Parts: sequence; C-alpha cells; structure tokens
Amino acid sequence: MPIYFNIMKTYKHIFFDLDHTLYDFDRSTRDTFLDLHKKYNLAEKGVTPFEDFFKTYNKINIEFWDRYRNNEIKKEFLNVERFLVTFKKYGLNDRNFAEQFANEYLANAPLKRRLFPGAIEVLEYLKGKYPLHIITNGFNEVQAIKIEANDLEKYFKTITVSEEVGVRKPFPGVFQHALKKAGARPEDCIMIGDSLEVDIEGAKNVGMAQIFFNYKNLPYNGVATYTIIELKEILDIL
Repeated sequence: MPIYFNIMKTYKHIFFDLDHTLYDFDRSTRDTFLDLHKKYNLAEKGVTPFEDFFKTYNKINIEFWDRYRNNEIKKEFLNVERFLVTFKKYGLNDRNFAEQFANEYLANAPLKRRLFPGAIEVLEYLKGKYPLHIITNGFNEVQAIKIEANDLEKYFKTITVSEEVGVRKPFPGVFQHALKKAGARPEDCIMIGDSLEVDIEGAKNVGMAQIFFNYKNLPYNGVATYTIIELKEILDIL
C-alpha cells in the first residue's frame, strides 16, 4: 500500500516523469547494449564480461549526466564522451567507434517497448479523470521517439522536455514552463517520479504535491506527499 504523509485531497492535473517512472529506461538500455555488444563482437575486443561493461557504463553515464544537468558540458559532448570513456576502461581508445556506437544506441534504444508493469492500466484509468502531462529530462528527438514507440502520446495533454526549456529538473524553470503550458496552478497538481532529487524535491520547491515511485524499494530519509513501490498503487491515491 502507498505511504501517505498528507491528507488525501483532490488534484486537477497529474504530471508524470518518463524515464524510470513510466518507461523502464534501465531495461531498454541494457537490451540495446546487449544487441550492440553482440553486433560489434565486443567480447573479442576485450570489452568483457558484459555485466561489468554495462555496470561501468552506467556509473560513467550518471557522472556525465550530472555534469550536463549542471550546464558543465554540452549535449554533443555527453553523447559521445560517455561511451569513449567507458571503452577506454577496456583499452578501446577509438573516438570514431565510440561515436558510431553512440549514434546506434540513440537510434535504437528509444524504439524499445519497455513500459513498467501497470503503466497502461494506470494511464487508462487516469485519462478519464484528469488532464495528464509529462515533464522529462532528456533530448527532444529521443523522448519523442520513445513516447511514440510506446504509444503514450494519446494519454497526455502536454509533454515538456527539458531541452526545449533550456533548464532541467530539478530547476524550477522546467516545472514552471510545464505548469504554464498546462494552464495549471502548482497547488492543484501532483508530480509522479522516481528521483527524490530531480522529481520530488523539484516539484516540492514549486508547490506541487508528489508521488515518489520507489520501485527499487530503497530506504530514504526524505518525505514525499505519497510513496509507492508499484505503479498500480496510484489507483489508491487518485
């Protein structure tokens, strides 16, 4: 059952994060990496074992995204350099190959149909009751492909991608832009997301209620308006 820290109230607009909330980004990425690892025979090039390679990339990717979120690096640098740095760990120092791998990853990963269990059931239930919206960090073209490939666009009145705003969650500007686009007041809205820092604190700082999707069931010290472990628990709240 969801954990509640505030009394139940009625909301007028529901905002969702996309990656790690509706869309199983980790599964999509892993499946795409497996495909490309096999395609390029990376085990023969010393990029092995696969699980170690994937774990190494994820750690480096998080570091690069933190730098990107803080405006320390540009999109184009992030897209290639995170792969080059990963491959260098295995003695593969080839920028052209890293760029090729990056381009194929970005072209193929968003096409994967990888929604979390219960996502469609929840959206079908909510769409008849509330205007639904997305606020997502990421790149316009990648998120658009992902949303279309997973047949999500029909559920949402507005979709706000951080790149179009020029700032990323948790900065207030992206939430304020999304609220303006939706014609909504923050006190009438609730944000559903998996990241305490990016989604929950970001929404709280602009006056929105929050549902923390703690799908890994990790202990945490923060307090969201509600906390759930499975998406279907949203039906008990909204």
